[in-house]
Amino acid sequence: MEISVREVSCPACRGPSRFASDNPYRPFCCARCKNADLGAWANEEFKLPSPIVQDDDPDASPLLQ
Repeated sequence: MEISVREVSCPACRGPSRFASDNPYRPFCCARCKNADLGAWANEEFKLPSPIVQDDDPDASPLLQ
């Protein structure tokens, strides 16, 4: 029985990447792409949006607005 290996697009270079346990860099294709992505996070190039807080009510929770 042969197990098919899924091939995905590398998030960094968009080249082919083996999504299998024998690829230690998955979902990236290589160490260079994995480290480039890590460096982008470290340099805060990727940010998650924060909730908008209105200054009208300083005691209001930002999640309730």
